[in-house]
Amino acid sequence: MTADSGIFLGKAEGPVSLDLGYANRHGLIAGATGTGKTITLQVLAEGFSNAGVPVFLADVKGDLSGLCSSWQPSDPFVQRARVVELDPYTAAAFPSVFWDVLGEQGHPIRTTVSEMGPLLLARLLELNDTQEGVLTIAFAVADDEGMLLLDLKDLRAMLNFIGANAKTLSETYGHISKATLGAILRQLLVLEREGGEQFFGEPALDVHDLLRCDPEGRGIVHVLASDKLIHKPRLYATFLLWLLSELFEELPEVGDPDKPKLVFFFDEAHLLFDQAPRALVDKVEQVVRLIRSKGVGVYFVTQNPTDLPDDVLGQLGNRVQHALRAFTAKDKKAIRAAAQTFRENPAFDTEAAITEVGVGEALVSTLERKGTPGIVQRTLIRPPSSRVGPASEQDRQAVLAKSPYAGRYDEAVDRHSAYEQLASRAEAVAQLAEATQRQQPAQPSPRSSTSTSTRSRSRRGDSMFEAAAKSTLRSVGRQIGRELVRGVLGSLFRGR
Repeated sequence: MTADSGIFLGKAEGPVSLDLGYANRHGLIAGATGTGKTITLQVLAEGFSNAGVPVFLADVKGDLSGLCSSWQPSDPFVQRARVVELDPYTAAAFPSVFWDVLGEQGHPIRTTVSEMGPLLLARLLELNDTQEGVLTIAFAVADDEGMLLLDLKDLRAMLNFIGANAKTLSETYGHISKATLGAILRQLLVLEREGGEQFFGEPALDVHDLLRCDPEGRGIVHVLASDKLIHKPRLYATFLLWLLSELFEELPEVGDPDKPKLVFFFDEAHLLFDQAPRALVDKVEQVVRLIRSKGVGVYFVTQNPTDLPDDVLGQLGNRVQHALRAFTAKDKKAIRAAAQTFRENPAFDTEAAITEVGVGEALVSTLERKGTPGIVQRTLIRPPSSRVGPASEQDRQAVLAKSPYAGRYDEAVDRHSAYEQLASRAEAVAQLAEATQRQQPAQPSPRSSTSTSTRSRSRRGDSMFEAAAKSTLRSVGRQIGRELVRGVLGSLFRGR
């Protein structure tokens, strides 16, 4: 349900709504476990969909899959609808698409190694600065040689290649330590075991597919199955940051539209920043700050506002604060800090209210005209129209069957890329060496003799000849091999 140009969130002294014109100024949904954050997220997703705004959200607990199906609301929800004056309150299903990085509960989401880039990949692999530098060299060599890095076997082949040619490449790209390469390769193995092999490859996700509406004009809700992905926090955080970065790079500037082009919900948002290097935090801040002008709104969902860096928190204009609990001095300090971020309401003590609001209640402050924060209001959140809880397996399969992306992303494609190119070059060198060996003149057979000493001299003579021939062959083979490699590898060995 939308109220005028906004999304109806609930009731305080009067209706409380989120203005669609400021919805791309980002937002925060915070609160302790069990206080109603997921319901608030569901209400917002429904409101955006009804307004024709596509939504992408991470379903950490499996509860949000219920957006795709209707239901018979229970009495508590019906009663709450009366209290907040939601009339009519009708059950509804919303157009949904299921995705899964691991490819188990929805369409697979893939990206290529090249699109991920060395910075995010280094974060995913937990590399130090030295290792990240060598990884960057691998990307640079691949770019200079026109080799595609699509999946992990391409990256592994490229790392092995620069290791085998470290001495030559170091003159151009910098020092390449084999010990460092070994550490990176071990981390690649760990990533494969965590599901990275399914994530990297083709067909890669076209981010424009996330911007569609259904035939009735409702925004499609893209649900990312994250109940298993959340146990792989590096993959989860890096994937979401990559997706934001892709949207930032692909979408045109639109300024401040009447409504967003897409809204993102990051559940368990603290995972983006836990033990993250400063360079990565800076990247998140930059993307969050600038992607607003692309018409994309980003909403972080977490337990405590202090989970987010101050630079990111300062970008979040629309805030829904559910209850926080004060068990320790640190908790009390966090509650005080959260209260100070709101525009004070003289009707109540904000700091006290944060600990007093019940389940389904929240302190809400949204941006008003000219983008100024509204006065915080103690709000009873409206009930959602779609099913609360997970969708049935039958509903999930029905959604997958009629998905507009059915058959487009489901089957992996393995194109000719760095792995195949390097394998072909190695094979060409081996074939030339074999051909060179076959072209050598046959060794003369030893003359027969009845004398043991003569036979011994003949065998010794043959051995000496054979050794000399083999030495000559190796020398010629090495020379021809070097010339072939120089020719095949082009600029990489030119002038060396």
